[in-house]
Amino acid sequence: MTNPDPRELLDLALEAARKGGELAARGQRGISVLDTKSSPTDVVTEMDRATEKLIRDVLLGARPDDAILGEEGGAARGSTGVRWLVDPIDGTVNYLYGRAEWAVSVAAEVDGETVVGVVEIPVRGLTYSAVRGQGARRNGEPISAAAPVELGMALVATGFGYEARRRRKQAQVLSTVLPRVRDIRRVGSAAIDLCAVAEGSVNAYYERGAYPWDWGAGALIATEAGARVGGLRGTPPNHDLLLAAVPGLFEQLHDLLEPLGADSDD
Repeated sequence: MTNPDPRELLDLALEAARKGGELAARGQRGISVLDTKSSPTDVVTEMDRATEKLIRDVLLGARPDDAILGEEGGAARGSTGVRWLVDPIDGTVNYLYGRAEWAVSVAAEVDGETVVGVVEIPVRGLTYSAVRGQGARRNGEPISAAAPVELGMALVATGFGYEARRRRKQAQVLSTVLPRVRDIRRVGSAAIDLCAVAEGSVNAYYERGAYPWDWGAGALIATEAGARVGGLRGTPPNHDLLLAAVPGLFEQLHDLLEPLGADSDD
């Protein structure tokens, strides 16, 4: 079977992310977090599902035999060797509160290797994209990660889970990291944090508890911008740790995080 042209996959990912972002942005304007405790959450759930359905329809409308793994719709098998990773609204709490820091993430794997990534931030009018081996871009213009710095001079992004025991462990980890770095930033979207590493607006990012749809597109974008993205002890990014930074700083932050252990809520 002939592998698809990555540029064609990129064009399709851009279309799907753009259309999904437009739908989600329209839906966000109708949400009021002050109304009740349950209704806004239900609306967000509906928008997550509606946005992912639209993205799936765009992708499978063009390539009906591809596989898809989405946060909301789960896995659908395919026969082409291409699998799409979809997060329709990454940063749902930000979305719920009417904030701009949420994104649509669409990535394409070919035979298990991510070859295309798109992160759309609709409210900000930003589109980050990458094709493996061809660099990373923001709104079509090349971007690159910041120059290496020592750990003590690094601005580091991170994220937190929602389960209480996991948060307690993450707070313990943060109490060790914070005194060792320049400062910490918390945006609330893994995809946006990875793009921040890619454009150099933070030096590094780490988080535990993320999933493939969270990092699928952003990890490629950061990698193509010159960062290293991985997990603990030479593994690929995974649920135990997602870490992105330029070489040199990556190793320093990894060695700080590694003995602190996973923050599993088991």
